[in-house]
Amino acid sequence: MSNKGKLDIELEALDPAQAEREIGELSAQIRLHDASYYQEDAPSIDDAAYDHLRQRLLALESTFPQLRLDDSPSLAVGAAPSGRFAKVRHSVPMLSLGNAFSDADLDDFIDRIKRFLGLDEEDELDITAEPKIDGLSISLRYEGGKLVLGATRGDGATGENVTNNIMTMRDIPKQISADDFPDIFEVRGEIYMSHDDFAALNTRQEKAGQKLFANPRNAAAGSLRQLDTTITASRPLQIFIYAWGEANPLPGKTQMQVIESFARWGFPINPLMRVCKDAKELIALYKEIERQRASLPYDIDGVVYKVNRLDYQDRLGFVSRSPRWAIAHKFPAEKATTRLLDIEIQVGRTGSLTPVAKLEPVTVGGVVVSNATLHNEDEIARKGLHIGDMVVVQRAGDVIPQVVEVVLDKRPRDAVPFAFPKVCPVCGAHAVREVNPKSGEKDKIRRCTGGLTCAAQIKERLSHFVSRNAFDIDGLGEKQVEAFLEWGLISNPADLFTLEERDRLDEFSKLKNREGWGEKSVVNLFAAINERRSISLDRLIYGLGIRHVGATTAKLLARNYGSFEHFHEEMKLAADEQSDAWQELNNIDGIGGIVASALIDFFAEEHNEAVVGALLREVTPLIFEIEEQVVTVVTGKTVVFTGKLTQFSRAEAKDRAERLGAKVVGSVSAKTDYLVAGPGAGSKLKKAEALNVAVLSEEEWLALISD
Repeated sequence: MSNKGKLDIELEALDPAQAEREIGELSAQIRLHDASYYQEDAPSIDDAAYDHLRQRLLALESTFPQLRLDDSPSLAVGAAPSGRFAKVRHSVPMLSLGNAFSDADLDDFIDRIKRFLGLDEEDELDITAEPKIDGLSISLRYEGGKLVLGATRGDGATGENVTNNIMTMRDIPKQISADDFPDIFEVRGEIYMSHDDFAALNTRQEKAGQKLFANPRNAAAGSLRQLDTTITASRPLQIFIYAWGEANPLPGKTQMQVIESFARWGFPINPLMRVCKDAKELIALYKEIERQRASLPYDIDGVVYKVNRLDYQDRLGFVSRSPRWAIAHKFPAEKATTRLLDIEIQVGRTGSLTPVAKLEPVTVGGVVVSNATLHNEDEIARKGLHIGDMVVVQRAGDVIPQVVEVVLDKRPRDAVPFAFPKVCPVCGAHAVREVNPKSGEKDKIRRCTGGLTCAAQIKERLSHFVSRNAFDIDGLGEKQVEAFLEWGLISNPADLFTLEERDRLDEFSKLKNREGWGEKSVVNLFAAINERRSISLDRLIYGLGIRHVGATTAKLLARNYGSFEHFHEEMKLAADEQSDAWQELNNIDGIGGIVASALIDFFAEEHNEAVVGALLREVTPLIFEIEEQVVTVVTGKTVVFTGKLTQFSRAEAKDRAERLGAKVVGSVSAKTDYLVAGPGAGSKLKKAEALNVAVLSEEEWLALISD
């Protein structure tokens, strides 16, 4: 995505330390908002903050790619299943799409595809275009022509089983008898609610004294994710089918041919879908659909482009959370004017003070907006905001609202400037803006100095510890952690594992007698905690909350070091940058200098060692075992590509090697198994020969992986 104008200037003014801090805080906020949106169908921020937060994160990661977290929300798809429904593992992941916000972004998308495929600029590249429906993603699995499973997207890998609710929808075929319908076929699409049906539903909700839905998307998601199927059956849900998961054989060689087969089999498809020959045709169709937007009976927020040829899609593959061969071209932001009622300060897990605009509710692009992030105190000063001002609000990317500017000629006489607090509103400790010793510039973010004495930070740190990708303690979430903190039962991770013994000795304030708890729930909690006394190595590492170490990085570390004892020892030895331990840590694919330094710094701190020591007296880290997977001749091998590759692009070569289980790195070492050398190979070839690393030509490499 192109980043033009003032945003770039602001980013360029940041030094890496400032960017690192902002990336960490933005990531934490986005994860919380994703959980509210995808799991509860109840956005925690009024759409006002989210899109701006995500765009800011993407811009930071683009400018400072070395600082991107391995579990960055920009790599994530949706959120984990809520637990209300049975979990379903998708046989083929349900990924998200990258975004384009301008014609230039579309040009970049097409250029990237042609470079990857090795096509010339003038080569024809058919691309389909279709409206991007603002609804709920769903996967429908058919076996022998019979619908057997309906699952939500969830986090992309695991969704929720909503089959019974899906069966109530008239638009979805329950049995397909076509001769050419594959024995196993997963079709995918978007469940939505029309404008008229949404209005009628809210009218019924209001008459019944029940909560109104914010928009058709929330209404559709909430209707589908009902435990009572009769409620879903009473809701007018519809669907468009536009993709597939597990499917063999496919009924065509292009995206459009498969979609046409869907229609022939009785699935609803979008009639506005077209095949375009170039960017000019795509942009023309984008503008045509944008003009029709207001008159369409359902919500859309952009146009989705997909490479039409399926063999090209296979070659292009995927990156992180999205396919290389598809992108969503979002519509420009819609705007509205409303009153700024107040500015609320939220304290994040790292102590950052984030201002949130409290707005008089206003509808922007069909969504009621009442909150918007203001990022930091400099942003408030730059916009010259006063409490009581009339402000312009827009939904950037048609997803998240933001305060654009003040309408000065409508400023009331009693409007007052906002004074940003110099103390933490949670704990009362000083809140300061750190000064970069090199540049002398102040950090954009003001942070609480209370650390572990600040309730806001303690809660978030312990909530992270018990979270799904960490210790995943059943029955212990953010609400329970908050209550335990208020009752003085815990203050660090080890306290969770001594809670049962302390509760047994307490004659007067047993947990079973506290609000929200009973004898059975307490027994279940203690059993869940005790189940985690043996914990996988990657979960333990992730649970420690080490800066920049996400779930993916934790698995890389666990896979590389095997045991916590070895990992712990090596992190201490790696403090010497001349040591083999430092070299090994930095040679792990996916671990850079920023992550390595964070790990070393963490274990160099005495208070961190004390926390880890107390925890290890209660839990036993397990030896990391490599998951079973399809084994190829290069599975687990370390490969380096060098020189000019003539039979495939560098990106394509790396992608294919990784699909076969190989680890592709950028430099040759004694641990390298193969160097694939094309014409013009230089220093890497010499080093490989000196280290007796196997050197293969492109032809030899292809022969090896084709066996």
